[in-house]
Amino acid sequence: MVKKLLFSGLLVGLFLALAGCGSSSPVERLKQELSQYPEFSIILEDMKEEGNFFSNYYHRYKTVYAQKEGDSLVYISDITDWLKVSEKEYRKYEPFLGMVLVSKTPDGKIADVQYPPGYQYVGNPQYGRWQNDSRGNSFWEFYGKYALMSQLFGMFNRPVYRSDWNDYRRYRSERRPFFGRNKQYGTYGSATKQTNKSFFERRLAKERLRKQSFREKLKQRTRRSRMSGARQRSGGFGK
Repeated sequence: MVKKLLFSGLLVGLFLALAGCGSSSPVERLKQELSQYPEFSIILEDMKEEGNFFSNYYHRYKTVYAQKEGDSLVYISDITDWLKVSEKEYRKYEPFLGMVLVSKTPDGKIADVQYPPGYQYVGNPQYGRWQNDSRGNSFWEFYGKYALMSQLFGMFNRPVYRSDWNDYRRYRSERRPFFGRNKQYGTYGSATKQTNKSFFERRLAKERLRKQSFREKLKQRTRRSRMSGARQRSGGFGK
């Protein structure tokens, strides 16, 4: 069976369909819509929190799904617009930036277990093979016709070693999130800081504004305190 890899634009048609769904969770709506396809991954591409007194929470997702075209499968990658989520939903997925939240693997099983994108295709001889580097470490290499898998899932700068994959399989069988052997994936992982820079730039800028606001409020309190002390001292004259 020949399979193709394609990129498409925003999920405009998809989210017009999702708008009529009853669920308030974008992840659940995406899961419901994509379940018609033989394979899919829902990846937390980005997230943000806005507002000073009352916060609003947003997610942006990347989806990679396989669509049948005759006897072939076409792999399509899409990125959604910013979608508003509840605080509960935001906190639930807050540790998983850049990771797969929900997926349907080539065996047709849907799982709500989080892991780095692309891992579900590693170890499958249909897509690639294990190679050894100069140090004798075994790593996964996609066949030439599936090389774009690395691009679809952002795997160029993060080779998958057999030891990582073995741990991934163990965590998946135990239905536990897999952040990598060295915890390098997810919101607090070193690899994520390189691949999701915009999130960390926004968070740093927000932290700077928060500190600046705190310093300004502290200055105002100090100024008011000094003025109050001056009025109290001046009230003693004329007695």
